Amino acid sequence: MTDTASPTAATDQVATERIAEGRRRFRRLFGAVMLPMFLAAVDQTLLATATPVISREFGGLRDTSWLAVSYLLASVIVVPLYGQLGDQFGRRKLLSLATLVFALGSLGCGLATGLWWLVAARTLQGLGGGGLMTLSQALIGEVVSPQRRARSQGYFAIVFTLASVGGPVIGGLVVHHASWRWLFLVNLPLCALALWRLHALRADDVPHERKGPPDVQGMLLFALAMGLSLFWLSSAGHRFEWVSAASAAMLAAIVALWAVLLRVERLAARPFLPIELMRLPPVRYAVLTVVGFASAMFAMVFYLPIYLQLSLHADAAESGLLLLPLTAGIVGGATLTSRLIVWTGRPTAIPMGGLLLAAAGLLGMALLPPDKRTLIGLGFTTGLGLGSVMSVMQIVTQTASGPARLGAAAATMSLARTLGSSIGASAFGALIFGLIGSSDALHAAQDPHAQQDLRVAFEVAFGCAAAVCVLAAWAASRVPALRFHPGAEGRADFSE
Repeated sequence: MTDTASPTAATDQVATERIAEGRRRFRRLFGAVMLPMFLAAVDQTLLATATPVISREFGGLRDTSWLAVSYLLASVIVVPLYGQLGDQFGRRKLLSLATLVFALGSLGCGLATGLWWLVAARTLQGLGGGGLMTLSQALIGEVVSPQRRARSQGYFAIVFTLASVGGPVIGGLVVHHASWRWLFLVNLPLCALALWRLHALRADDVPHERKGPPDVQGMLLFALAMGLSLFWLSSAGHRFEWVSAASAAMLAAIVALWAVLLRVERLAARPFLPIELMRLPPVRYAVLTVVGFASAMFAMVFYLPIYLQLSLHADAAESGLLLLPLTAGIVGGATLTSRLIVWTGRPTAIPMGGLLLAAAGLLGMALLPPDKRTLIGLGFTTGLGLGSVMSVMQIVTQTASGPARLGAAAATMSLARTLGSSIGASAFGALIFGLIGSSDALHAAQDPHAQQDLRVAFEVAFGCAAAVCVLAAWAASRVPALRFHPGAEGRADFSE
């Protein structure tokens, strides 16, 4: 009996040591990658409450949407490139490089002496930020076992919640009590800490065989097409008339660039744009849903603090706090959606109802008299509806794409969300500032005429955001019903 028990005890001891070592390894990894992930997430919304202050210093409130668009556009372009280079040279090394680029961009932002210098530095920051999120997730997938990986999703949710809720609040408090430049300069010691923690993971840096060259031509064409499209969208009616020779020439160039891009992507061995997935109806309608959702959500996160400061005379700190109901609603909506998925087993009807709820909240902002208390309730309602979208559409695209194309499915959703965010920031900025016309929004408080123009502009924008949510709800209604099978773990299919 002793001879039999002895190997069993030894096996149990080895298993216990492996579990303990796995936990230590996970804690080491968590401490190294969560700071870069938080920096990448929080920097997307950190400037929301600082925009009016920056525009007062540099001028050009109409162009401040580029502070967000430049970061988002740069980050989405480099995501596939970081993935390819991470496979070839090791993900820890590339994550360290992305952190360094992000730090240099932050330094450039903190030292900026003009708006377009700040936009250029934000672009550099986005080139690093795109790698922070992607490579952190890839490194976790490489180092952590599937069982621990599933459990780590809870930690991710905490990080993203803190980033989404904390970004505007932190930005408002810093701007109110100090200079907006500290929003960027504080990144420098945090990036240094992240680089030090990443150095401890050097043993986990495992290069992989290169599977093929990245689609550099597709990336460059996408950058040109998207950048020119957003520039035209944000400049028409401001730098030149909508109906003018300059507008027509730019529009013709945009159409030509997109046509060439689609042709190149159809012929590419590993296309930057996931065209093959877009042929699948569930993925196609999921992408349309996410683009509409992200446009409305990011327009609210970016422009609601401006409305609060310029029209309702809130200071930067107060506008950040007043944005909390919207972000808290988004987090609450996402949490409630996950519960409903478990209870019902049929998730695809949830985003349609959520987007209609968000549309109702936005319509209330457009029609009801402006009041801070009213905006708190309507902001929470809007956020609750918007929070129902992303998790369901990720499940839809993953199921429709199949196990062999999970990476492409994740990239598709990331691309759709970033495109929607960029379009929302540009389109709603063009709409608002086009309606304001020649009024000086920064001095609207001293001019009743300008104050009225400002309120009307934002009310129209809220109404248009409601219409976008209704269109996104229609797209969500076109997604085939998805059903989970409790008896077959992990299996789901689209039912008629």
